[in-house]
Amino acid sequence: MALGLYISLPFCRTKCSYCNFASNVFSRAVFARYLDRVCQDMTRASTVAEQMGGHFERAVDSIYLGGGTPTLLDVTQLEQLFFAISKNFEIRPGAEVTVECAPGTLRPAILDVLGRSGVNRVSLGVQSFVDREAASVGRLHTCQTVLDDIARLRSAGLANINLDLIAGLPHQSCASWKTSLDHAIRSQAPHISVYMLEVDDDSRLGRELIAGGTRYHAGAVPDEDRTADFYLMACEQLANAGVKQYEISNFAREGYESRHNLKYWSRQPYLGFGVDAHSMLPLAAAQKGAGSRARSEPGSATGLGGGEAVRFATPDSLEQYLAAIPSKRTFVDGQAALEEAFFLGLRLNRGTDLAQVSADFGISQVATLRPTMVELVQAGLLEQEEDRIRLTDRGRLLSNEVFERFISAPS
Repeated sequence: MALGLYISLPFCRTKCSYCNFASNVFSRAVFARYLDRVCQDMTRASTVAEQMGGHFERAVDSIYLGGGTPTLLDVTQLEQLFFAISKNFEIRPGAEVTVECAPGTLRPAILDVLGRSGVNRVSLGVQSFVDREAASVGRLHTCQTVLDDIARLRSAGLANINLDLIAGLPHQSCASWKTSLDHAIRSQAPHISVYMLEVDDDSRLGRELIAGGTRYHAGAVPDEDRTADFYLMACEQLANAGVKQYEISNFAREGYESRHNLKYWSRQPYLGFGVDAHSMLPLAAAQKGAGSRARSEPGSATGLGGGEAVRFATPDSLEQYLAAIPSKRTFVDGQAALEEAFFLGLRLNRGTDLAQVSADFGISQVATLRPTMVELVQAGLLEQEEDRIRLTDRGRLLSNEVFERFISAPS
């Protein structure tokens, strides 16, 4: 099964106040050293996979450059990165190649190198089309910047565009949120992501909220109920505009679903490179059966089937990554794989196919989760139609609580 590749480029022009990702504002002096390390890791990909106990596959059908802002790199650095990818992996015809961009970073030379490198999808981190809201969390663009970038991308032949929006930003109201949704819909972008603001306790905004302070516009953050209302409003307006929800936070016109992200939710294999990059591979033949509590079968067309897997992740700090601190590894046994099949599948609007999961893991294994499913249906968080279960509208708002019910307590 072809891999998905994720390349982490953690460089930002400014750090958003709500963000606690590994990305940050770093000196350009470190860019070259970082890229050299990432490219070296790609040449060692098969060796690392073997060391981790995973099965390596050179074929790739999705590539995602994220972070961070990959378009802060200069042209030669982007060329170096894409050359390393093509040298070390077999990129299948028609592969989806996505690059995340901060509005205002799409210089003509960058657009040119993206086109020459096979990029066919761009994700713009808009967050809000309302200038006051964007500025309140540290974004540097304006509404007009975004509109200009969309036009520039289309002129360059890059029409497969995703727009990221956040519900619950400081100063956001029903009227201003509608303004952002209207702009996104009128742009005719084929993919829109809508995230409800989740303020991490370790972010600047999160610490200020805990302290009850007013810095970073903490006093203007909508409460959870209003944020949930904004999210439901987005679901309704996007559906009416033909941008259909297919995952908790993702909406697309027909045929424009993110193929790369679907790999995560359907347990397909992927490799990550760079700071805080995560990977999942099926277990190599020599590792199969170790510690499994469910039968192991070959991967199916929609994922790893009942097979076990290995997950591993690089350090989440730039210093540790550059110091070559080893990746952390977690083996996914049969029971854990079963649980993943449920809570990852439930992220999707189509839900989890019980017949397929039973075929992959065994009827008796699925039966162990039947009481949980019944309770969640009775609570109005899940609905079942024949052999498929999916989240209800209320279940999407409380999805983390639903997913926790499918995870076994540590023994």
